Amino acid sequence: MEQKILDRWEAQFAQYLQVHADNSDGAHDLGHFRRVWRTASGLLQEHEEADPLIVLAAAYFHDIISLPKNHPEAHQSSRLSAEKAGDMLKHDFPDFPMESIDAVKHAIQAHSYSAGISPVTIEAKILQDADRMEALGAIGIARTFYTAGRLGTNMFSAEDPQALHRELNDKLYALDHFRVKLLKLPSLMNTAAGQALALRRTIILQEFMEQMIEEIGELPLRS
Repeated sequence: MEQKILDRWEAQFAQYLQVHADNSDGAHDLGHFRRVWRTASGLLQEHEEADPLIVLAAAYFHDIISLPKNHPEAHQSSRLSAEKAGDMLKHDFPDFPMESIDAVKHAIQAHSYSAGISPVTIEAKILQDADRMEALGAIGIARTFYTAGRLGTNMFSAEDPQALHRELNDKLYALDHFRVKLLKLPSLMNTAAGQALALRRTIILQEFMEQMIEEIGELPLRS
């Protein structure tokens, strides 16, 4: 598909979300959708068999419904987003190829870490990798602590920031989230390019953790 066609679709999706989406959550706003698409675009270069329009639509609508992390139905967000995205594409974008909507919905439903759904198409695998990249690097650090602030949780345990004498608990401490989930993401990537990029961004997380522990006044991080 020609780049100018993709650009035209992207402009339509962005304009639609500016009007219709709830952009009050800075971790799942239009900027997040744009970054996921930009990352996915890079991954697409190694997978010419993938349909970029499916990935583009999924990238822009994958978090159209994003329940708070502490909501009892938070794990349903990707399913709800998939259903809403399908309806939106069908009714608000009549020129979108109807035969591609199911693939967009699968990519959206499978992207979520908490949903536990395996991506079966290359488009879904690319979206999942691109979205997980948002949890790594400098953006990942910012989003982790931004979300912790919204939920009213602590940056770290003042008594035991490294969890040397307690169980890790990322529902209480943002720093714990690095070891509970984020540092594991490179091994969960679906594409070779995604894994390579994730490993590079993970270094930023590790350096941040080391610096934070140093500033807290703790001994070096345990291995």
